[in-house]
Amino acid sequence: MLQPTENGARYELASPTAMPNAGAFLWNRRMMIQVTCRGYATAQFMQPEPAKYSHAPNLEAKTFMQPEQAYYAHHPGRFFYVKDEDTGEVFSAPHEPVRAAPDRYAFSAGRDDIAWTVEKLGIRIGLRVALPVDDVAELWTLVVTNVSGRPRRISVYPYFTIGYMSWMNQSAEYRADLGGIVASSVTPYQKLQDYFKNKDFKDKTYLLCETAPDAWEANQGGFEGEGGLHAPDALRAERLAGGDARYETPVAAVQYRLTLVPDAAGTRRFLFGPARDDAEVQRMRERYLSAAGFATAARDYAAYADRGAGCIQVETPDAAFDNFVNNWLARQVFYHGDVNRLSTDPQTRNYLQDNMGMAFVDPAVARAAFLHALSQQEAGGAMPDGILLFEGAELKYINQVPHTDHCVWLPVCLRAYLDETGDDAILDAPVAGPDGGVRSAYERIGMAMDWLLHKRDARGLSFIEQGDWCDPMNMVGYKGRGVSGWLTVAAAYALNLWADVCAARGDAAATAHFRAGADAMNAAANTHLWDGAWYARGITDDDVVFGVRTDKEGRIWLNPQSWAFLAGTADAGRRAAMLAEIDRQLDTPYGVQMFAPPFSAMREDVGRVTQKHPGSAENGAVYNHAAVFYIYSLYTIGERDRAWDALRKMIPGPEADDYLRRGQLPIFIPNYYRGAWKEYPRTAGRSSQLFNTGTVSWVYRSIVEGLCGLKGDARGLVVAPQLPSHWNRMRITRTFRGATFDVTVTRGDVERTAVVCDGVQLALARIDRIEAGRTYRVDVTVA
Repeated sequence: MLQPTENGARYELASPTAMPNAGAFLWNRRMMIQVTCRGYATAQFMQPEPAKYSHAPNLEAKTFMQPEQAYYAHHPGRFFYVKDEDTGEVFSAPHEPVRAAPDRYAFSAGRDDIAWTVEKLGIRIGLRVALPVDDVAELWTLVVTNVSGRPRRISVYPYFTIGYMSWMNQSAEYRADLGGIVASSVTPYQKLQDYFKNKDFKDKTYLLCETAPDAWEANQGGFEGEGGLHAPDALRAERLAGGDARYETPVAAVQYRLTLVPDAAGTRRFLFGPARDDAEVQRMRERYLSAAGFATAARDYAAYADRGAGCIQVETPDAAFDNFVNNWLARQVFYHGDVNRLSTDPQTRNYLQDNMGMAFVDPAVARAAFLHALSQQEAGGAMPDGILLFEGAELKYINQVPHTDHCVWLPVCLRAYLDETGDDAILDAPVAGPDGGVRSAYERIGMAMDWLLHKRDARGLSFIEQGDWCDPMNMVGYKGRGVSGWLTVAAAYALNLWADVCAARGDAAATAHFRAGADAMNAAANTHLWDGAWYARGITDDDVVFGVRTDKEGRIWLNPQSWAFLAGTADAGRRAAMLAEIDRQLDTPYGVQMFAPPFSAMREDVGRVTQKHPGSAENGAVYNHAAVFYIYSLYTIGERDRAWDALRKMIPGPEADDYLRRGQLPIFIPNYYRGAWKEYPRTAGRSSQLFNTGTVSWVYRSIVEGLCGLKGDARGLVVAPQLPSHWNRMRITRTFRGATFDVTVTRGDVERTAVVCDGVQLALARIDRIEAGRTYRVDVTVA
C-alpha cells in the first residue's frame, strides 16, 4: 500500500481510497501548494499578504489553511478527465471527480515534485507537478500512453479549478494570443484606500498550454451542466463548447483529441498560476512553458532544496525512522525557516522557534532572524505578538491578542544557535529598535528577561493575560490577575539559560541576578502550583487553580511538567511522580496528549480552548508541539526510552494499520494527531494533515542533541548519544562547523561513554579545536 522508493527519496501510495486525505506539499519563496492523492489542492501565494488563484466556489470559504481539511466535490483541484471516443467510457486522474476504480495507481511524493501514475481502460496517465524557485506558478506535465495493445481514440480534458474569484468582477475566456484560458477579476474592496493597495494585485488566473488544445471551456456551469463534476455534460459532446464566463464562475478546461497506436505516448505541458496583466502572462509562458524551461526550473529548484539538506544522516535499527530523518525532516524545517510559513507577520514564538531549526540547516538565516526579531522589541523589553517581515505589514488575527510568552523564546532558541555555531559575536551586534535606539543583542535579551521578572504577581507567578503558548487559553487572565503555571517554569528555564550566557561573558552581576530570578520562579511554582504528583496549569483571575487532581476535565497538562524538567523545578522524587502520571493519564498509541481529559464544553475561566472538539487541536489532542517539548525535556534528564517512544510515535508507521489510522504519508510531522483516545477511540490518531508546526525544529534538535548526542558548545562537540535500550548500534554522519563527523555508536561493557577519535582514545567525551574541512572518524561506546 505504501512504500519508499528511489532509496527513500520518494514515498509511493498504491491506493487512492485507503488514505483519501493523504497528500504532499511543495513550496518556493513566494507560494505553497498541498495536493492530496486524489487531486484536491490548497495553494496560496504572497502579494504581499497570502492570496489565492484557485478559489473555492464561494467567498466565505476563502480562509487560511485548516487542520483536517474537509474536501468536497467543488474543492479546488487539478483533474484530468479521459474519455474513450469509441465507447464513451470516462475516468479521471488522479482520482476525483469521477472516482472510477483504477487498474493501477501510484501517488508519488518527492522532495522536488509530486507525481501520479493512473491506469484505466488501457490508458496510462502520468502526472507531475513542480514549482519554480522564485515565481508563482505550477508546472504540470501530462503523459498519456496507450498500454491496451490496440489503436485508441481518446480525449483528455485537463480541468483546473479557478472558482469564485470576486463579487465585483470576474470573467474568463480562451486567449489564442496567449495560448490558454485567462480569467480576470477585481479583488473586492469598499474602503477607498484599499484600491491603492489592491491595484497591483495579480487578479488574473491563467492555464497556459504548450500545445494548442482542440477545444476548451471557460465556464464552470457550462462544463458541468446537469451531470455535475463526476459526469459533466460537456464530455458527452464531441468537443468542448468553447464557452466563456461573463460574471459567472470561471474554470480552465481544455480538450486534446488523441489517436494513439499501441505503446504510443503523448506529452503535454501546462502552466497554472496568477498574473497581474497580459504582459506577465506572456513573460511566464516564455520563461517556463517548454521542455527546456521545465528542465531548467527543475534544476534550479533542486539546487534550492539542497540548501535544506540539514546537518545529520542516521542509520539505526529502524529503517523507516532513518528514511524520515534523512530525507524529509530537514526539508520541513527548511520550509518553516526559509519562507516563515508564507506569512507577513508570523507569531513571535513561531518565528523564533522556526529559526531555531535553521541553526542546524542554514545558520546565517537563523542569525538574521534573531536580530530582526530583536529590532521590534518594545522599549520596556517586551517582545511583540508578531514579527513584521516587510515595510507596510500589519499584525493580524492572533497577533492582535496579547500573549505573555514571547520573551521566553529568545534565550531558548538562541541557545541552539550559539551551541551550533559558536557565534558569540551575535550578542554584541547592534540592534536598532522601533524608537531608533540602538542596543546590543545582549542588552536587549537582558531587557526581555527583566520584563519576564517584572510580569509576575505577588506570589511570583507569571501573568497570562489572554494567552501564553496556548493561544486559545484566552480567559484565564483577561482581567489582569490570572497566571500561567507553564510560563512560570518556562521563564525559570529561560532565565537559567540566559544566566549561563552571562556567566560565559564574565558578567557576574547579571549572572547572579538572573539565576536568582530563576530560583525565585521555581520556588513560586513549587509553593503554589504543585498538586502532589504534577504541576497545575495555572490560576485564574478568580484565584481558581486548574489542571489539578480535582478537575474532571483538563486535569493534567503536559507543558508544565515538561518545562519543569527543563527548569530544574522538580527534585528527583517529584520527577518520578510526574513521569508516572504522564504515562498513566497522557500517553497514547499515537503520542502524548497535550492534556487529559479533554474538555466537553466551554469553561469560561479557561477560554476557547475548551470549545474545540474534544481531542482536536489544543483540546487534548496529541499536539505535537507540546509533545516534542516533552521529548526534548526527557533527553535533558536522561529518560532515553520514554523520549524514543514519544519521538517514534510522532512519525506515522511503519505498520500498515498505523498508516491507515493516521491517514498520512510519513513525509512530514503534522501539528496534531487526534487525542481523546479514551473518550473517542474511533478517531484517535487521525492526522490533522497540517504541516505548519513549530514541532519540527524541536524534533530536529532532539534527534541531533538528544538521540544522537552530538551537541555543540563554545569549545567544540559534546558526544553523549542516548540510544534506546533495545538498540545496540547506530551510525551517524554529522556536519558541524565546517567539519564532518562519521560516528559509529555501539553498546558495550563500559561505565561511562567512551570516545575514540581517529584512533585516539579521548579523556573526555568531547571533541575540541575542530578543523573546518576535516573528516573525523569517531567510535563511541555507550553503556
